[in-house]
Amino acid sequence: MKPLRSLSGLIDFECAARWGSFKLAAQELHKTPAAVSLQVKHLEDAVGFPLFVRHPRHIALTAKGQELAIAVGRSLGDLRAKVAALQRGDEEAILRISTTHSFAIKWLVPRMPRFTKRHPELDIRIDSNDTPVDLEDDGVDVAIRFGPVKDGDPALLFRERLVPVYSPELLAEGQQELTLADLSRFPLLCERTPEAWLQLLNENRALKGKFEGKYDFSRTFSHWGVLAQAAVAGQGIALVPYGIAFEDIASGSLRVLQCRSAPYGNGYRFLVNPHKEAMAKVQQFRAWVDAEMEAMRRTLDAGNGRAGEPPAK
Repeated sequence: MKPLRSLSGLIDFECAARWGSFKLAAQELHKTPAAVSLQVKHLEDAVGFPLFVRHPRHIALTAKGQELAIAVGRSLGDLRAKVAALQRGDEEAILRISTTHSFAIKWLVPRMPRFTKRHPELDIRIDSNDTPVDLEDDGVDVAIRFGPVKDGDPALLFRERLVPVYSPELLAEGQQELTLADLSRFPLLCERTPEAWLQLLNENRALKGKFEGKYDFSRTFSHWGVLAQAAVAGQGIALVPYGIAFEDIASGSLRVLQCRSAPYGNGYRFLVNPHKEAMAKVQQFRAWVDAEMEAMRRTLDAGNGRAGEPPAK
């Protein structure tokens, strides 16, 4: 087997494999199709096997060519990402985080001083958006996303639980806490639809029996964070993910109505740019987030009863 004397053959091959055409690869590389074809032929001579089947009007990867194209494409992607990071000069110093609006405002940002105190050398840049993110193409180091989760997923941070919360301003004079019987007295604030509220009411037999009442679902919100803020402002009783309301509960701005919580299958996942997962800044941030989530989980499962559920008798 001949040694690879030039990486240009690999670059021409990867481009031709991606386009499925010497002509289109030549346009991207600013060469002639003949020059690209010749580079690929030299590469085939060096590796000792054909990479393409050449037809009169098109080319097709061989089985070995397809395997090599995947490996070369991945390696070139790593190199491009490394060069781009070095050009920006931020490979080690800047941590780019993408997450949702609600999680950023109600969970991450209030805690970030604790992380930056530990790692003052890092420049933290948070991008909040609710659209899917491509960690490689968007130049993001890590992303925390909310959605369906499964036990055993290494990316799983925290399985959420919906809890009903309210402002102490809703308490009547001399009243210590709100109960299920009070739900019909206030607007029940919803994230888009009242479906989760109906599940919770059904779990607590509040649709029938002694707590049965007429419920007001007239106020809906597009984001969990906005919903929690509406509860802080005393607009009604909100059913929100525990993590979103945690800081407000801890500060006393919100209280948890003690009842049985509704089933909920969503939670938070920690996603990492595959080119950055071995970096110290990413590992430091993941360890810190894990510790913060574990502290929140312990509070949720505290000995005085799970938040959103009555204390054990």
